[in-house]
Amino acid sequence: MNAQKPGLHPRNRHHARYDLPALCKDTPALSAFIVTSPAGEQTINFADPEAVKTLNQALLAHFYQVKAWNIPQGFLCPPVPGRADYMHHLADLLAETSGGKVPNNASVLDIGTGANLIYPLIGSHEYGWRFTGTEVNAEAIAAAQAIIEANPGMSRQIRLRRQKDPQAILSGVIHKNEQFDAMVCNPPFHDSAESAREGNERKRRNLGQQTEALNFGGQQQELWCEGGEVAFIRKMLDESRQFAKQVLWFTTLVSKGDNLPMLYSALTAAGAVKVVKKEMAQGQKQSRFIAWTFLDEDKRRRFAARAR
Repeated sequence: MNAQKPGLHPRNRHHARYDLPALCKDTPALSAFIVTSPAGEQTINFADPEAVKTLNQALLAHFYQVKAWNIPQGFLCPPVPGRADYMHHLADLLAETSGGKVPNNASVLDIGTGANLIYPLIGSHEYGWRFTGTEVNAEAIAAAQAIIEANPGMSRQIRLRRQKDPQAILSGVIHKNEQFDAMVCNPPFHDSAESAREGNERKRRNLGQQTEALNFGGQQQELWCEGGEVAFIRKMLDESRQFAKQVLWFTTLVSKGDNLPMLYSALTAAGAVKVVKKEMAQGQKQSRFIAWTFLDEDKRRRFAARAR
């Protein structure tokens, strides 16, 4: 992770190696986690959850002016460069509907914003967008609200909504007559607790860690659901039809490329007018998000005009 990161979006702030002295200047606590690699370079131990969390605090402070950020133990700690990529590629998608210019007044719905609040923090700083973050977990929403309250002015850009029905995704959090330029989502991609544990084990082995990490995964709803990401996205897609005129672009990460054909079939069956895939990469890690809309080109242009 200290090496150059090929494949990131051109506007992503994280192309270069981490400037650890600069990050430590903004976040002195990071200094305690600096180690020397076998090659003799300064780095941090990415197998140590506390080190990774403190690095995130430093990155958010240094690049996005988030002066206070914390998550409770056991919650997902997201990789900032990859999450930023989603926001930049989303900006390109919105620009395509807005005459080539990224809208600076867009309203974005973040499904499952988590305790980390990562997409609203990056998207509001980079593009001035307004975010509504939804969350089913009470502890996560309390942690996310604490981040908002600890950063002056953030409440003007970011608001939170509790999803009271754990079986619903969009229903109950999109209000009548409300409009969003985009919806974003990082769905749970495992199909069982066992699968999530195996993924965690692989991650630790790849980092050369033999003992179990204290905070390396996330809460159940962050990591897995019955049927995995395909089932979750298909349910979200089914619900999205109810809000076809209220959301310009529905988007979601898809972790496994093999799942795309099934999702494309479901999108066609649901009557999506246009479907877009945005490929992303961070080093060897490949990712992508898909976007769909129920509005034709003329309606998309008129919808987008309100966010310029």
